[in-house]
Amino acid sequence: MRIGILGTGNVGRALGGAWSAAGHEVVLGSRKPDETAARGGNVPVVSTQAAVASADVVVNATPGTASLDLLTSLGAPALAGKVLLDVAVGFTDDGGLSHPGESLGEELQRAFPDTRVVKSLCTLDRLVMIAPESLEGPSTVFLSGDDPTAKDTVRRLLHDLGWSPDSVLDLGGIATARGQEHFSLLFIPVAQAIGSYRFGLQVVKLSDDVTESYEQAQAAAESAS
Repeated sequence: MRIGILGTGNVGRALGGAWSAAGHEVVLGSRKPDETAARGGNVPVVSTQAAVASADVVVNATPGTASLDLLTSLGAPALAGKVLLDVAVGFTDDGGLSHPGESLGEELQRAFPDTRVVKSLCTLDRLVMIAPESLEGPSTVFLSGDDPTAKDTVRRLLHDLGWSPDSVLDLGGIATARGQEHFSLLFIPVAQAIGSYRFGLQVVKLSDDVTESYEQAQAAAESAS
């Protein structure tokens, strides 16, 4: 698969290296490719326009406060029909969210209606993104998006990073991306409390036996009243 990653920061480089090692054709897109070429390591650094033009999947790994402007500069036609995997979160200078009432994922989908936006990986540190097996136990990674086929494509890319099928939880449409992004408000204090950003979140359901027993007890109580 041809993957164009917008951004040459820590997240973009980590994902680019991992997907390249998994056999994908990956480039990093930069506004100043000549100045940032050394950052790519074994992954080529090209212009943002070239990264998008050659890609089956475009990955937004730019700062969330700059993402819309960058993608708008590339133009909606360049992104039309492509899968856009959005891993960014926008932060204000005081540590708040730049999208407090919605999500960057929703904003991008609204701005580019012909692009298939999928939100994922933004609840994780970059090293956990590419090495879930390094955690001491199972973890959950989330998907949000309106296009089922696009989400299937992202699932395959998550699998190539080491995420098992049962660790991927589809939250629903792109509106659910706000939950993923807003998790950062909990992620940062948890990281500070444990002294590490390298942790995962696991969604754990109540066992069926306990659920059934509770429902039976509740029904009996309602009947008695």
